[in-house]
Amino acid sequence: MKLEKNNLVFRFATEKDAEEILNIYKPYIENTTITFEYEVPTIVEFRERIREILEEYPYIVCVYEGKITGYAYAHKIWSRAAYQWDAELSVYTDENYAGNGIGKKLYKILIEILKLQNVVNIYALITYPNKSSEKLHNYFGFKKVAFFENSGYKFGKWISVTWFEKAISKYPKNPNPIKKVSEIDEAELKQILEL
Repeated sequence: MKLEKNNLVFRFATEKDAEEILNIYKPYIENTTITFEYEVPTIVEFRERIREILEEYPYIVCVYEGKITGYAYAHKIWSRAAYQWDAELSVYTDENYAGNGIGKKLYKILIEILKLQNVVNIYALITYPNKSSEKLHNYFGFKKVAFFENSGYKFGKWISVTWFEKAISKYPKNPNPIKKVSEIDEAELKQILEL
């Protein structure tokens, strides 16, 4: 479905969005190998995931005519202290609205917010093959840095994955501490959401 891009609204997700966001994610679990999840989470579980991510990182939705059409979020990738300047990104679009540039806009917003949080490296783990996701990451200048052959099993077959990486700032000698998304100035966040 073709969308009027001027009518797209980008905002932070809330726990109240859990059901609508889960409805976008559910077909990816049930019908694709894009995610390695087997079971659709409950609304309660999914609401908790949103809440946990929003404690530290951005979780953004795209709304069109009152309906969420896509979402993206960042999260901590590894737990050790030295990895704190790294984040992993995920993006999903309602299959009925694919091809409208929603994923690109969501990623652009995420990356700009992560820069304000002092994140240095961003990563994406993508099942292989996945041409549309590879195209998205190439568009943003990610580098393919690793390939793991047959590392997941779903729908009766072994699936490979690729790691993509991008530095979104220079590597400072003494990096600034990571800020929680809640510590970013609201006016700056509003400006990014309206990019």
